[in-house]
Amino acid sequence: MVSKKLIKYIWIVFLGGLFGLIGFIWAVSIDLFGLFGGMPMTENLMNPKSELASEVYTEDNVLLGKFYRQNRSPVAYHEISPELIKALYATEDIRFENHSGIDFKGTMAIAWYVIKLDRRGSSTITQQLAKNLFSTRSEAYEGTLSFGPFRTLFVKTKEWITAVKLERAYTKKEILTMYLNTVDFGSNSFGLKTAAKTYFSTTSDKLTMVQSALLVGLLKAPTRYSPIYNPKMSLQRRNTVLEQIEKYGFISSQTSDSLKQTPIDMSRYKVESHNQGMATYFREELKKDMLKFCKERELDLYQDGLKIYTTINSRMQRYAEQAVDSQMRKLQAQFFSYWKGRNPWVDENGKEIKGFIEQAAKRTTVYRNFLEQYNGNKDSAMLAMNNRYRMSLFSWNGDVDTVMSLLDSIRYTKHFLRAGMMSMDPKSGHIKAWVGGINFRHFKYDHVRQGKRQPGSAFKPIVYTAAIDNGYNPCYELVDAPVTFFNPETNTYWTPKNSDGKYSGERMTLRKAMAQSINSVTAGLMKKLTPATVVEYARKLGIESPLDPVPALCLGSSDVSVYELVGAYATIVNDGTYTKPFYVSRITDKNGVVLKEFYTDKREALNEETAYQMVHMLKGATTERNGTALGLYRLGKTLQNNEVGGKTGTTSNYSDGWFIGITKDLVTGIWVGGEDRSIHFRSFNLGQGSRMAMPIWSYYMDKVYADKWTGVTKGPFKRPANFSIELNCFKLTSVDSTSPDSTRNQKFVAPAKDDYL
Repeated sequence: MVSKKLIKYIWIVFLGGLFGLIGFIWAVSIDLFGLFGGMPMTENLMNPKSELASEVYTEDNVLLGKFYRQNRSPVAYHEISPELIKALYATEDIRFENHSGIDFKGTMAIAWYVIKLDRRGSSTITQQLAKNLFSTRSEAYEGTLSFGPFRTLFVKTKEWITAVKLERAYTKKEILTMYLNTVDFGSNSFGLKTAAKTYFSTTSDKLTMVQSALLVGLLKAPTRYSPIYNPKMSLQRRNTVLEQIEKYGFISSQTSDSLKQTPIDMSRYKVESHNQGMATYFREELKKDMLKFCKERELDLYQDGLKIYTTINSRMQRYAEQAVDSQMRKLQAQFFSYWKGRNPWVDENGKEIKGFIEQAAKRTTVYRNFLEQYNGNKDSAMLAMNNRYRMSLFSWNGDVDTVMSLLDSIRYTKHFLRAGMMSMDPKSGHIKAWVGGINFRHFKYDHVRQGKRQPGSAFKPIVYTAAIDNGYNPCYELVDAPVTFFNPETNTYWTPKNSDGKYSGERMTLRKAMAQSINSVTAGLMKKLTPATVVEYARKLGIESPLDPVPALCLGSSDVSVYELVGAYATIVNDGTYTKPFYVSRITDKNGVVLKEFYTDKREALNEETAYQMVHMLKGATTERNGTALGLYRLGKTLQNNEVGGKTGTTSNYSDGWFIGITKDLVTGIWVGGEDRSIHFRSFNLGQGSRMAMPIWSYYMDKVYADKWTGVTKGPFKRPANFSIELNCFKLTSVDSTSPDSTRNQKFVAPAKDDYL
């Protein structure tokens, strides 16, 4: 018989231990005397935070990309595969639905596993969530006694307390969802949604039992059990999870045996990267604006889970990228053939520029870092640039893994031509497509807004716009003859030449002169208008880059961006109203609350009559005899049953090739050239804008028109109401209806007289 004293002693020990445990938990929960370290605040429990990637969407609701430090996108409970839930319960917390945050049965079983030398955790899903959400094991939660075995005890106690609080605040579904949004699956995939896409290119609701078992297996140690880096261990771990699923009756033994024989398939594995996907250059430019937006509002672009809705159209963006890719592959092959056996960096006399690569190397960040490392010793820094390293280089046939010096890698990449393209709706200002280069991974520089180059003849419509708005009209005539400018400051003369170096002496209309890109006529207008007037109109049309008010400006001597030039042409199509090109419609927080909506910035730049006359002028490139855009007829179908205007641009030494095309729905600009102005074709037939840039526009527009979902259709430009200006400079006598040249066999009715230049 047990004595009363023993029973009393047992009760005293039990109650003492119970009250001691309660007192200990209370002391930890309030961090008594700062001995134990802090606890997550109540408001944090009610509004837990984890890093969520900010997501960028197109106007047609396609995910364009993300901004993140941890690549995590939130998943909703209904988006979780039932197979994944079974695998998770069986492996991590089979009594999840029944406990209140702490699984006492599982905790008591730890001693048995220790005896068996089986390292197994006892944390419930809720406890793991507490650890993941609040980083309870970080220094932020350490107290005076947080060392050695005491630290582990305090941490586990805090996780128990936090888990119980979470169970009181949230439903089981909410806890499970939060858990699957916080866990790390490796390969820079945080949360179930990202993991499903990374490992299997699928959505979280479509995960199979085998896929679910692999992902749940990763939770124990993402690197150790990675199917990419440790496939054998990953297979063993996956099969262990399948055995657990069988153990708890979710699948039969036969099914388990069959599934364990399934090999791991990583053929669709792809880690998301800022260097991949659509509109990479656009996203990089967007990031600059978003960082500024977030700084002003004390937000974190990389962890606050913003939703950024852009004006980019996913279909049009894809067609633009395909068009650039197709043309640049062909053009690069021609460029390699043209310069075969020679380096393309040559001076105006055709001689290779000495020290060109060395000077280019000195402008790189790598060289500056070496210079700092070697205390400013230029010889040592350049010697380091000549050391060989493993690297991956761009080629149109795929990346090339090689061993090469940094200096030689610069020499290699300088041979590649670059491109920039932007397409926008002239009415709304919405940018629909943005291609800033040929490959963002290897060439980060954006040639849409960041890069600026001489537009050549693509600038001429701005000169003609100034003329039309100052009383001239498309039928006004000037003579194709030399025009000379005198500079009294330098006592020098400048007489611009036509592209063929000849002057026809022909008296021609402004429309014909612009269509054929006659330099002498443009120079004649510049002399009448003055450079200052042309600069004024460039500003009206949205050109913000510095412009030198000199006569040569009429031929595009000052650098501008594709972004600016497209905006200027769009003003002409948009009845004279300048609409600043923009690309973000709204930004919301992670809960869908709108933080800001964006609207078009509009202002009147020209009257409707001037704008429509300029549309008529630009159409001349596709209708006038010898128009610079007549090549579009052989390139594609864009001109069929359609009104199209445009302007080519080629700088004097063929460093830059441009084409700006206009239709009633879209204005699209393209630039093509070398990274450096000295790198280019030296042949008119190969280096002009109509050969380098215009094919991209044609390929793109054909694709856009063929896809009804873009909403872009063929048709005439809108004519202003009560428009009374006579645009037909000729009386028709006999017209060949099969020819695109609307002026063939037509007699001229002379417009107002003017002095010859």
